[in-house]
Amino acid sequence: MSNAAPLFQPFTLKGLTLANRIVMAPMTRSFSPGGVPTPDVSEYYRKRAAAAVGLIVSEGTVVERPSAANDPDVPHFWGDAALGAWQNVINTVHQAGGVMAPQLWHVGAARNPRTTWTAPPPVDSPSGLSRPGKQFGEPMADSAIADTIAAFAKAAGAAKRLGFDCIELHGAHGYLIDQFFWAGTNVRTDQYGGDLVARGRFAADILKAVRAEVGPDYPVIIRLSQWKQQDYAARIAQSPDEMAAWLQPLADAGADIFHCSQRRFWEPEFEGSDLNFAGWAKKLTGRPTITVGSVGLSGEFIAAFGGESSQPASLDELLRRFDRGDFDLVAVGRALISDPDWALKVRDGRTAELSSFSPAALAKLV
Repeated sequence: MSNAAPLFQPFTLKGLTLANRIVMAPMTRSFSPGGVPTPDVSEYYRKRAAAAVGLIVSEGTVVERPSAANDPDVPHFWGDAALGAWQNVINTVHQAGGVMAPQLWHVGAARNPRTTWTAPPPVDSPSGLSRPGKQFGEPMADSAIADTIAAFAKAAGAAKRLGFDCIELHGAHGYLIDQFFWAGTNVRTDQYGGDLVARGRFAADILKAVRAEVGPDYPVIIRLSQWKQQDYAARIAQSPDEMAAWLQPLADAGADIFHCSQRRFWEPEFEGSDLNFAGWAKKLTGRPTITVGSVGLSGEFIAAFGGESSQPASLDELLRRFDRGDFDLVAVGRALISDPDWALKVRDGRTAELSSFSPAALAKLV
């Protein structure tokens, strides 16, 4: 494996300094009964903070809307009990020398096949569709859209008050914000539906409201994907021009960093170039980007839910793209679930000690 030293250089944005370029990717763990993170959740993040992860992004934590969650054990980012627990998390992470963002989330019409639990109605979605052609409920009224935008802003303000270093909005993987982006689930004919810019207006309005709440100097990340859990082949942008039309309004609305989710980071986004999603997003907007998708492991993470294990994999291709300047930060998911010390081992050249990933790791917090 090539020398990973370039990944361990500092990164600074808006007064936020990360010790290195390694990001813990947000990964749903469902160990917060009733939406309240337990001390075990706090310890889970502390271990990664103490082991050279530059930025920790929490698992998705839902905003204050009745149907924002599709699992009773995912954390909330509202209410005294949950916010008190998050205060403990960020205090613990800071004491370990870490930097952390909560990922603010609303699942929309995306259901969870791993639980029979259902959230109270109504379900929020742009057009009442859980996937193209699959009616699930009614389209969001203007009042519901306004309340949801306000809920994201309120959660962002709470994050800043609690002492989190930045925030991330979950706009990927077929959840609510992404349901607005995707023509397959957004057939609205008002200001929030139509072409790429109009379908992006919901996200842009959330970003503007968040920016108004946290001020100009607080870093805001948005996670995006072309693929959806409802359709792995789905695409928002078919060309660089379409991607620019999608992303530039989000940058203008207040996004500081684009977290560009792919199932496999090495796959090119468009024909004629080997740039991946993060590479194109940086080229088109000039904003810093995070790449993610099967970093450090064979296979890809969706397969883990089907019981597939993965082995440690070379970082050479990742480092080649990083050295070329394609992206600024690298998010690591499953490898950090199995091994809190993954970043330390990579930093110190102890690659022979890297762990494989087994889906059994999802059943507990290590």
